[in-house]
Amino acid sequence: MIGTLRTIFARLARDMALALALALALAGAVCLAAAGRAGAGEAAPPALSAVASVDILPGWLTEAGTRMSAVRIRLAPGWKTYWRAPGDAGIPPRFDWSGSSNLAAAALHWPAPEVIRQNGLTILGYRTEVILPVEITPERPGPVRLHASLELGVCETVCLPVALTLSAELAGPGAPDPRIDAALARRPLAAQAAGVAQVRCTAEDIADGLRVTARIAMPALGSGEEIAVFELPDRSVWISEARTRREGGELVAMAEMVPPFARPFPFSPDALRITVLDGSGAAVDIRGCTG
Repeated sequence: MIGTLRTIFARLARDMALALALALALAGAVCLAAAGRAGAGEAAPPALSAVASVDILPGWLTEAGTRMSAVRIRLAPGWKTYWRAPGDAGIPPRFDWSGSSNLAAAALHWPAPEVIRQNGLTILGYRTEVILPVEITPERPGPVRLHASLELGVCETVCLPVALTLSAELAGPGAPDPRIDAALARRPLAAQAAGVAQVRCTAEDIADGLRVTARIAMPALGSGEEIAVFELPDRSVWISEARTRREGGELVAMAEMVPPFARPFPFSPDALRITVLDGSGAAVDIRGCTG
């Protein structure tokens, strides 16, 4: 019975992102309907242009031959958007670069998110402004013409959908941009730079998936609560918020993972990504662990 209930709740939680995406899409229609009622004395929701704007910062050519550019998202006071792993609620930004030309790859460099506690939920995201560095690899020397489709949610007390296209021609050497440099400096530290000595993982079968425990030998990030976020390459696997505790010099984090088919599945320690956050902006990015 307990395993059945956990499966139900895990599926519900896993489907929250899809439900939110639908809600965001409906929100656009609701906004239009509400705007029509505003003349009858009801306040209309804010226009999207009043709460969010998105553009591309062109950046510069790196010594490696790539181009360090960025997507800038500016938000009105009180509004937020989400990190790549949004926590208990929200959907991460989704980029489709397929309309670009002379583009071999576009790699996002995510600044560490803010830990936002709201209505009993833990949300990982950004407020006011976020600059997402994008490292552009061209197929061949010459200008890169970016044409990207972007979807994200922005929320205050209500949520609004953002679905737009971004276009820019990136040519010439460009110039260093302190805004992009500042965003790169806010990326989580690599494990070695943060003093992570060892990461060991164990996985045990549960009725509808796996329970994964990581033991991370690392110094404490700060005096506050340490939060661990588990990620797998397969985003269809629902992953619970990790429970963490300190045992001497080790941070112990445990999370449950439930795939769409709701049964145990092969676990690859090398594929696990763990981000440790302390709520003050400090973060550590750990790629893989030993079994």
